[in-house]
Amino acid sequence: MKKPLELIRIDAAAPDRPTIVFLHEGLGSVALWRDFPAAVARRANANAVVYSRAGNGFSPVLGRSRQPSYMHDEALSVLPALLAELQIERPILIGHSDGGSIALIYAGAHPAEVRALVVLAPHVFVEDLSLRSIAAMRQTYETTDLPQRMARYHADAAATFYGWNDVWLAPEFRSWNIESSCEKIAAPLLAIQGTDDKYGTPAQLDAIAARTHGQTDCVLLARCGHAPHVDRREFVESLVADWLLVQTGSSA
Repeated sequence: MKKPLELIRIDAAAPDRPTIVFLHEGLGSVALWRDFPAAVARRANANAVVYSRAGNGFSPVLGRSRQPSYMHDEALSVLPALLAELQIERPILIGHSDGGSIALIYAGAHPAEVRALVVLAPHVFVEDLSLRSIAAMRQTYETTDLPQRMARYHADAAATFYGWNDVWLAPEFRSWNIESSCEKIAAPLLAIQGTDDKYGTPAQLDAIAARTHGQTDCVLLARCGHAPHVDRREFVESLVADWLLVQTGSSA
């Protein structure tokens, strides 16, 4: 029997309220979200699902190398199947980094099936800054205690790290681009990025704003790196929850 994905459900609201699905970053997992999903769900009067993608957390370890299409594969195959299995209709998607990109791809492919989406430090195209920082992260992984620290959150820390790092640094990934997906998004969109993000510039938000045609709210945060929900926790938690309450038409 195939091992299931690591997943938790947070029942924070009535069954008829929306469900938020949280999509983690490249080296993320259920545990690495910490209590952010529960806090946002409670404040937004919503329920939530948090899962670790295959190759991350304590979901099944990848049996082969990731391909440059891995975020499309997740958005177009894995996520729809998971939503069907869990009987979740018109979810709210909240994604960080790679998870934000997956959310954008899914919302572009299924414009009528997403209630709203929030993307934190998403990637819509590959920047030199991203590649430099990802190459530097490889050096950090191989010369510090990062493998031991990652082992607390992943079944196979090495497979998780290189599964993400290798594909981003592959020459064929340089042309990866999802701006066309943004053009098809119909759901309200909140995009948040930090001014000190080492993995992306404000050009990512500019590209999203230029390509989307519905409601798109872009927020650039000072004193904030690649994880807005960590670096500016209180502000981001409040901003996201309040924005979602407006989109879902209900106060907590």
